[in-house]
Amino acid sequence: MNLIKSKQRVADHGEVFTPPWLVEKMLDLVKGETERIDSRFLEPACGSGNFLVPILQRKLAAVEAKYGKTDFERRHYALVALASLYGIELLADNIAECRVNMLDVFAQYLGVTEEDDLYRTASHFLSTNLIHGDAMTMKDAVGGPITVVEWSYIGKGKFNRRDFRLDVLTGMASLREERSLFAGLGHHEIFQPTKSYPPMTVRELAALDREEVQG
Repeated sequence: MNLIKSKQRVADHGEVFTPPWLVEKMLDLVKGETERIDSRFLEPACGSGNFLVPILQRKLAAVEAKYGKTDFERRHYALVALASLYGIELLADNIAECRVNMLDVFAQYLGVTEEDDLYRTASHFLSTNLIHGDAMTMKDAVGGPITVVEWSYIGKGKFNRRDFRLDVLTGMASLREERSLFAGLGHHEIFQPTKSYPPMTVRELAALDREEVQG
């Protein structure tokens, strides 16, 4: 693997990719979490998916081990695994490549194509979870606040969506510094979504992705 795309990109953005062998060693330090299907990961400089792709592969292996005998659950928990991963990337070509790489891993695991509703739902999840923006300023590519989308599987093939602002979520750190009890923060504004959606099926989510592609 080439660890740099160009010397100019290194100079302009400090872009140097982590080699796969080191990624695997780092992920082994949190092995239990990488193999927990719904454990959430955020990579603030995700590049083309050096960390997110192997985490997805580990999660899908866990899906296969737990749900491999039931096709309905296998397919939907594969979506749960994908929906738990988040990335922010400054460079547009990297975030586009990351989406392609992760979608390819998902599609190959389930054996689905672009015509399949699960493929289109996965594409929709990646369009919300992999963000072209700056994790330092917490702004997206057009200067608005970065939105973190929480996807939750509620069973029977349905998903809930709630949107949060990244800059508000990170305010939790200052509250911890003030020694606030975490248990007492359940109704704090940090945990209040900026928007909530009604439950959606895979077919409905797939339709949203097709509309985005056509639009």
